[in-house]
Amino acid sequence: MEIERKWMVSGWPEGLPLTEEFTMRQGYISVRPTVRIREEAKTGGETAWILCFKSEGGLAREEIERPIDAGLFRDLEEKIIARPLIEKVRRSYRLPDGFTLEVNHVDAGQPGAFWYAEIEYPTVEAARSWAPADPALAAYLAREVTGQPGQSMGAYWERTRG
Repeated sequence: MEIERKWMVSGWPEGLPLTEEFTMRQGYISVRPTVRIREEAKTGGETAWILCFKSEGGLAREEIERPIDAGLFRDLEEKIIARPLIEKVRRSYRLPDGFTLEVNHVDAGQPGAFWYAEIEYPTVEAARSWAPADPALAAYLAREVTGQPGQSMGAYWERTRG
């Protein structure tokens, strides 16, 4: 089960400790239901290839992720090659309350480029009750889009690659 909230943001946050960074490429075999492939290259680390299935949902939804090898990733990528994969940079920041803020810059330099942030929670109750204590972080996360139609990466895929 994936329980997360999502916000549209502008740029990287300031004043938070960076814990890791990834460059990613991802594409969709299906949007309904979500069947996605992703290549994740950790800065200064290894690269992983992931096959992901996600149910419909907003705040909480089923998610199954499995590692795959580079060869299977390339084979699946070839099936969607007419559509370039989405490129992202994701940075993770440790919040004072222990949660992790993941900020993504999507398709930098492209006409549809944008930024979004997410926080994953252990329970629906924790997600619903969480609020940033810091006014600067609250301002940064002012535009929440959790569960709003058209705000998923699958919807972005359809708009830009469909």
